[in-house]
Amino acid sequence: MSETPPPQKQPYPGQTGEMAPEPRDEMRGYQGRGLLQDKKCLITGGDSGIGRAVAVAFAKEGADVAIAYLNEHEDAAHTRKLVEATGRRCVPLPGDLGDRAHCASVVEQAVSELGGLDVLVNNVAYQAPVSGLEELTDEQWEHTFAVNIHSYFRVTKAALPHLREGGAIINTSSINGLRGNKSLIDYAATKGAINAFTYSMAQNLVERGIRVNAVAPGPVWTPLIPATMPEEKVGKFGQQVPMQRAADPDEIAPSYVFFASGLMSSYYTGEVLAPIGGETLPG
Repeated sequence: MSETPPPQKQPYPGQTGEMAPEPRDEMRGYQGRGLLQDKKCLITGGDSGIGRAVAVAFAKEGADVAIAYLNEHEDAAHTRKLVEATGRRCVPLPGDLGDRAHCASVVEQAVSELGGLDVLVNNVAYQAPVSGLEELTDEQWEHTFAVNIHSYFRVTKAALPHLREGGAIINTSSINGLRGNKSLIDYAATKGAINAFTYSMAQNLVERGIRVNAVAPGPVWTPLIPATMPEEKVGKFGQQVPMQRAADPDEIAPSYVFFASGLMSSYYTGEVLAPIGGETLPG
């Protein structure tokens, strides 16, 4: 992302077409190598942002994809169009992944429509900044956990009976799960939980030949930003990292291809890959 976005605000969950500038999330210059040929993939939060870029990258690598999303039908339809332009299938699955029953439902629908499951990408997320813990309500805390970590547990649990040796699970974490965030207290807590869930499941599934890894991006220009952050913060988004800009989703998606492809990452499990724009972490 070469330019800092101007201050702007959208209603949650946000729409790509209303963003200025629009993010690069269509993988236009990406050339596939057949790394995921005929794989069947489920991506939660797959309608826009990182999820859209991952869906298109996977399709360019030869995969069919199912995308679970809340209610952003216009964004999901565009992602489907981009995937189908590569000659692969895209199955849109709307609904609230904060709901226990829906988590199992999206897996069953994806397996039924695609004819199986090889790769699961847990990517859906919710965030809402607060000034302090006093402002953080029980309702927001529970909703953030329901979407950001409970859905990862529930979708993964539903997917496990369908995943075979050589399968891959990729969880979307965040820089905030590695070092915290004073205004995203509940969000950062869920992202830290995602890291520990990734480590634990990698150990649990290694004997089954299923690899579990996470990608923990720094600032990424997606609809979640203008939909959840104050306008003045949006106008400075990404400036704090050494590269002095946010990433576009296109810059993050190749990390997911790497982890999804056995050819590229067969010896990687329990890893957290952090594309964070030049920031370094202590420890």
